[in-house]
Amino acid sequence: MAAGVRKRARAGPPPRVAGLCEQWLRRAWQERRLLLLEPRYTLLVAACLCLAEVGITFWVIHRVAYTEIDWKAYMAEVEGVINGTYDYTQLQGDTGPLVYPAGFVYIFMGLYYVTGHGTDIRMAQHIFAVLYLATLLLVFLIYHQTCKVPPFVFFFMCCASYRVHSIFVLRLFNDPVAMALLFLSINLFLARRWGWGCCCFSLAVSVKMNVLLFAPGLLFLLLTQFGLRGTLPKLGICAVLQVVLGLPFLLENPVGYLSRSFDLGRQFLFRWTVNWRFLPESLFLHRAFHLALLATHLALLLLFVLCRWHRTGESILSLLKDPSKRKIVSTLFTSNFIGICFSRSLHYQFYVWYFHTLPYLLWATPARWLTHLLRLLVLGLIELSWNTYPSTSCSSAALHACHAVILLQLWLGPQPFPRSAQHSKKAH
Repeated sequence: MAAGVRKRARAGPPPRVAGLCEQWLRRAWQERRLLLLEPRYTLLVAACLCLAEVGITFWVIHRVAYTEIDWKAYMAEVEGVINGTYDYTQLQGDTGPLVYPAGFVYIFMGLYYVTGHGTDIRMAQHIFAVLYLATLLLVFLIYHQTCKVPPFVFFFMCCASYRVHSIFVLRLFNDPVAMALLFLSINLFLARRWGWGCCCFSLAVSVKMNVLLFAPGLLFLLLTQFGLRGTLPKLGICAVLQVVLGLPFLLENPVGYLSRSFDLGRQFLFRWTVNWRFLPESLFLHRAFHLALLATHLALLLLFVLCRWHRTGESILSLLKDPSKRKIVSTLFTSNFIGICFSRSLHYQFYVWYFHTLPYLLWATPARWLTHLLRLLVLGLIELSWNTYPSTSCSSAALHACHAVILLQLWLGPQPFPRSAQHSKKAH
């Protein structure tokens, strides 16, 4: 009889767990309208969307034709390293010389071996599909911690974007790899693992240099969190990792490696531009135009530092002496967005540089004049602009107009760091 009692006791917990799950699901169904509007349901909506994305991504891989653009060039570049060439000036593929840092070489060298020397495209597509799902999970974790964006917006961030699916699984660009590492670093920053976060951030930079657009925001956060003295070791982590990764190439030809992998003056082709199609090609290629964009970029960053990223009445010098918590996501996403607004050129694969940050930029800052419908319209116009191939004067102008709306909202919105929130434990 005692045995029977023990057996019934063990059988007790599963029904209770099942009952709790049923009760939770019933409540979610009853509050289905809130399910789409309340940020506290982010993880539930994210789980459903990720499951849907498994099917959508699988369908895209098997039903939509793969388009060769840079994959063969990537494989040729890393094959040169495998064959013993460490001089960056001698490494090139079908589309030109190798222009990415050493982290790119190591990661795509691994893909080279896994995909049968780059010949198994279907395997590569499935690997990038996993990368896409992992990126979504990292992004959803960020949104869950910030609790700012209504869950219904995530549908437009996932299932509705043809261009992003194409960049990941139909084109196999290196941009998604860099952004996945970047979102991993942001999750580490939110968890207060600043050292590991800086390590992942530097690793993302070593895949593609566009991640440096987040660097001004990160520097500001480090200074406010640790002060000048505490920031230096974190910057040291970033620098040392770059040296370690690039050491074989630095020993062979340091000038060649640095000039190729971190070429800030690289010229872009006018025929691929998404954002400046309405300009004459001569102006697009003119050095004065590039310098004007850089000056505007730096000036706007300075304005946000002085007026938007620190507490009202607080001097910049005091931030170096009295570090405090900041809204990490707001600062990093805004820093990157400002850089994109004033980029010399945006190519189609660059969409992933800021695509997953757009919902936060549009919804995290309250603005009465920008309703849900208008925000969705901005998202839709941006998606349409990036899906217009070749780009037109109208699509480029529409893209800039949408960027201007977002910038205006970020500037006119409430102060993100009010004095009353100085001791807030929220990381966003």
